[in-house]
Amino acid sequence: MKSEMAAMMKLRTANFRQLQHSLGNGLKAEQLACAQFSRGKTTLSSPSRKNIVLVDAVRTPFLQSGTQYKNLMPHDLQREANKALLKRTGLDPADAGYIINGIVIQEVKTSNIAREAALGAGIPDSVPSHTVTMACISSNQAITTGIGYINSGMIENFIAGGTEFMSDVPIRHSRKMRSIMLQSTKAKTAGQKFALFSKVLSPSVWNPELPAVAEFSTNETMGHSADRLAAAFEVSRQEQDEYALRSHTLAGKAQQAGLLDDVIPVKVPGVSETVAQDNGIRPSSMEKMGSLKAAFVKPHGTVTAANSSFLTDGASACLVMTEEKAKRLGYKPMAYLRDFTYVAMDPKDQLLLGPARSMPKVLDQAGLTLKDVDVFEFHEAFAGQILANLKALDSDWYAQNYMGRSSKYGTPDMSKFNLWGGSLSIGHPFAATGVRLVQTAAKRLQKEDGQFAVVAACAAGGLGHAMVVERYPGA
Repeated sequence: MKSEMAAMMKLRTANFRQLQHSLGNGLKAEQLACAQFSRGKTTLSSPSRKNIVLVDAVRTPFLQSGTQYKNLMPHDLQREANKALLKRTGLDPADAGYIINGIVIQEVKTSNIAREAALGAGIPDSVPSHTVTMACISSNQAITTGIGYINSGMIENFIAGGTEFMSDVPIRHSRKMRSIMLQSTKAKTAGQKFALFSKVLSPSVWNPELPAVAEFSTNETMGHSADRLAAAFEVSRQEQDEYALRSHTLAGKAQQAGLLDDVIPVKVPGVSETVAQDNGIRPSSMEKMGSLKAAFVKPHGTVTAANSSFLTDGASACLVMTEEKAKRLGYKPMAYLRDFTYVAMDPKDQLLLGPARSMPKVLDQAGLTLKDVDVFEFHEAFAGQILANLKALDSDWYAQNYMGRSSKYGTPDMSKFNLWGGSLSIGHPFAATGVRLVQTAAKRLQKEDGQFAVVAACAAGGLGHAMVVERYPGA
């Protein structure tokens, strides 16, 4: 954003008190019953396009990195998600159609992780598989790539998902050391070998290269970007902590109520007890959260470990197909997957504003308005990121300067927003989150008697995604 933004932006808090209201109410029955079917639209079905449905979705428990999954590999988690999906749906593995998985931090031993996980899950080698990466919206990209394949007529169904494994990330030798190693395969004479050996004695060649935690184009970490974004939109530390507390409290209530039933148990070799639920949901207090120091912009930043999503291990998988095939196989789908979009913006000043740009675009595309939406599921990278997006949506200035609109778009009704928690509390295995968002949106439409949901997420590189999900009749 331009440097003058902070001075120009005197924005409202985007109905922030509604956050406190929903926090106080938790998941009361009257809140869950508040959403009614939209009166403006009966369905988004159209003779000009195929009806594509979400049959079901599962995920492994999302665990804080370094805990029970720490001795596994990424494809192990994706394999377990695939196996559980096949078991839950009863799908013949030979009829999987196509497998698309996402991953961000790639394990070098399994360059096409989708293929390795599919084979490990018992899916025949005749079923094609490929891997995608688009930062935090990788499994969103997996889903929409498969939708494109269906619309092209190539397939009738596919399995999409994603995995992330932050307990073990690839650490490389320095470029100098890699060069020496490559040269060593060609060294024939004693002199050539000695010359290479002498280079190895230099301490500088032993410095390892860690996976990038900063944007390549800006050299700024996402946490720094979140802090600057919160400052630009005047999001206070208290607001961020209140939102994070809301996320953990609602996730805890949802977990206790058995609403997070996409989670499948995983038996981890070497771990005595079966892993059966997410382990990062920890409702705290404003006092404890307020005691944490700034994590990125020190000492005066407002983004802390408590109001940020944490490093997470996990995987997800979903089964998507044409409505016609679902009927042939006797499935009762959860939802229709309707319009979707991707957006891109300045990765320095607007890195995390994907939802503010993508949600209005996809709703316009679908012919819907905010009032038509019964369920909102936004990815929570940081509490400050969520609140900055809400303030951007509530800003005439931002709409006019960045969205090509004459006035602000408006903000979601917070009584419909992330009511089962989100990435701040449930966890965020980068490439697995998109499937969780879509499944949660579909499940909430059933529980809350709604018709339309919108899923939105930001991603590294200044990217964003949004999708409209429509409840399946009778679901």
